[in-house]
Amino acid sequence: MFSIKAVAPSISQAFTENVPSTHRKHQAELDAMDLDEDEFGGAGPSKRSIVSPGEIITSSKEYMRGHGTYVEESNVVSSVAGTIERVNKLISVRPLHSRYTPEVGDLVIGRIVEVGAQRWRVDANGRQDAVLMLSSVNLPGGVQRRKIESDALKMREFLAEGDLLVAEVQAFFGDGAMSLHTRSLKYGKLRNGFLLTVPPQLIRRLKSHFYHVPPPCGPTGVDVILGLNGYVWVSNGTLQGRREGGEGFDSEGVYSNQNDEISPEGREAVSLIANIIKTLAGEGIPLTETLIGESYAWAEKNVPSGSGPFDSETEKKMLNEIVGLEFPEFA
Repeated sequence: MFSIKAVAPSISQAFTENVPSTHRKHQAELDAMDLDEDEFGGAGPSKRSIVSPGEIITSSKEYMRGHGTYVEESNVVSSVAGTIERVNKLISVRPLHSRYTPEVGDLVIGRIVEVGAQRWRVDANGRQDAVLMLSSVNLPGGVQRRKIESDALKMREFLAEGDLLVAEVQAFFGDGAMSLHTRSLKYGKLRNGFLLTVPPQLIRRLKSHFYHVPPPCGPTGVDVILGLNGYVWVSNGTLQGRREGGEGFDSEGVYSNQNDEISPEGREAVSLIANIIKTLAGEGIPLTETLIGESYAWAEKNVPSGSGPFDSETEKKMLNEIVGLEFPEFA
């Protein structure tokens, strides 16, 4: 007598039969997605390509449109210039240049554009103007009390149109507008310097956005405030400075409209730091305290005093030696 034994299925066959049909279908979809990435420039989860406005990305029958895209004649079309991002079947385009997207707790630099009833309207480089309420500022001298009608009449004595200030994002209104506050001695009106604008994505969220470059960078050093909204403030250094705790800060002069007298050496130091920041931002390099300090140490040795704005050769040499960017003349 003999018996017939069934041949054991192969490992792959046995595995497939034991897997629920829904899982097999999902795996098949993933395999198909891996194969058709080249349809729109290989923009898979780990691959990106740059598209321009009006450029067809892929078919809307197979993919869903996300931010930065629209559907036209059964195609997903880019509405902005940027990089393609894909999550499963969702296609979106991240703009190359975009407005600042705020978060609660962000440090921002802004300019007063309007004085209204119990509030200031502030340009903070966002999609809409921010709001600074009268109840969200410190009174001169650091007095802590409720704001009264006489305080509202003096609002332009505190902050007028065109004034620059550093503040913190406190909350958001129903329409998405930022609500700011300056209830700290490290915040308030800015003086004795000038404003630089860089792409917001170059400013990373750090433990502190106040940076002091000590002497010999000017008689009293140079203060740098890196606003997360892409505004950078470079000013003549103060002996006390805007420290995290606000200790020693001149609270009486926080709303003063009078700039201090700055020596030629101090102006030259501020200009040097500003040129360094412009050079780094021009190449899309994220700004950090360490990088600014290393660039200043290099400039102190290689840039003649009083030379003014960096020329092209100086910029390339600094970027090559500090950041490691390669240029043909330094190869």
